[in-house]
Amino acid sequence: MPERMDSLALYFHWPFCLAKCPYCDFNSHVRERLPQAQMLAALKTELAYEATRLGRRRVGSIFFGGGTPSLMDPESVAELIAESGRLFDLSPEAEITLEANPTSIEADKFAAYRAAGVNRVSIGVQSFDPEALRFLGRQHSAEQAIAAIELGVSIFPRISFDLIYALPGQTQEAWRAELRRALDLAADHLSLYQLTIEDGTKFATLHARGALVLPDEDEAEALYDITAEEAARYGLQRYEVSNYAKPGGESRHNLTYWRYGDYAGIGPGAHGRLSLGGKLLATTRHRAPESWMERVSAHGHGTTLEEEILTKDRAREALIMGLRLQEGISAPHFAARTGMALMDALEPDILEECIAEGYLNLSGERLAATAQGTKRLDALLPALCR
Repeated sequence: MPERMDSLALYFHWPFCLAKCPYCDFNSHVRERLPQAQMLAALKTELAYEATRLGRRRVGSIFFGGGTPSLMDPESVAELIAESGRLFDLSPEAEITLEANPTSIEADKFAAYRAAGVNRVSIGVQSFDPEALRFLGRQHSAEQAIAAIELGVSIFPRISFDLIYALPGQTQEAWRAELRRALDLAADHLSLYQLTIEDGTKFATLHARGALVLPDEDEAEALYDITAEEAARYGLQRYEVSNYAKPGGESRHNLTYWRYGDYAGIGPGAHGRLSLGGKLLATTRHRAPESWMERVSAHGHGTTLEEEILTKDRAREALIMGLRLQEGISAPHFAARTGMALMDALEPDILEECIAEGYLNLSGERLAATAQGTKRLDALLPALCR
C-alpha cells in the first residue's frame, strides 16, 4: 500500500567505507577506526533537531545510505529506528532499507540488521565478473556476492542489488550473459547503472588522460536496451531510468525523491527537501564526518546551507526528478507541490516537438517520457524546462 504523499522519508548517511571506489563521487571516507559511538550520538541529535521543528510527521520510509552502512553496528541501526519511531509517527508498514556490501564481515550481520528492524537490503554487487570487480575497486569476489544475495533473500522480506554496465570493452553478449545471471538471483528489485565519469574521481583523471575509454553513445544505448529487454523477460519492469522491479517491488523511499516529496537528510553531507512554515527548504549538512560531529555537538545539527526553493526552481527540480519515472508527472500534484501549473513550467515549442518526435507523451493530466525519451532526458530537460 503506497504511503500518503504528505509522508516524510528519513535518510541516514553513514560516510565510511573500507576503500574508496574509483568511480564513486559520494560523500565517503576511509578511516582506520570507525567512531561508532560518536556517530550514533550525533545522528540521534540531528534527528531530534529535525523532529523538534517538523513535528510528529508521518514517516513512510527510512534509508541507511553511504558510504557503507553495513559497517555500522546493528545496535546503532536498531537505536536509530527506535528513535525515529519515538520522535515521529513511523508507519507500521514503513520500508526500512540498509545498503550493504557483500564482503563476509558485513554479510554476517544480516540477521542482526533484520532483528533491528531493517526489512529491505540493497547490496552493492556491481559485477559478477572478477576482472570487472578489480577494475571497479570492489573488495568482494563474485562468490561472496552470490552468497550475500542468497543470504539476504533468506533473511529479508525484500532485497535489491546493484550492477554497473557499459564498462570499457564490455560487449553486448557479455552484458546479456551477466544480466541473466543476475536476474536468476534477483528477488523483486534491481538497480542497473550505466558507468558514468564523475568529477573528482580516479576514473575522471584516467578518462581525461585517455587511459579509460567508455563505450560510444550507440553502444551504450544498445546495452541500455538489452537491460530493459532482459529484465522484462524475468518480470521486472523499468519504473525509473536505472531501476527495475516487479509490481509492488519499487523502492518506496526513492519514489519519494522522484515524486518530489519531503525527505530529511541526517548525517554528514546529507541533503533534504522539507516543507516548513509554508516554504519548501533545501538543506545540506557539512560533508567531513569529524567536522560535522563537532557542529552537531555545538549546535544540535551540522547544517551548512538551508534556503527556500522558489517556485521556478521547485518546478525545474520536480520536472527533472519526475520525468525519470515511467509513470511520469501528475499535473495536479505538480501544481500543488511547486505552486506552478505544469504547462507553465514547460517551453511549449520544445514540448510540442518532443511529443511529435515520440520522446514525451501527454495524456490527460500526466506527462511522461517514452522509452526513447528516457534515454535522452539529459539532452531534453535543459531545453524543455522554462
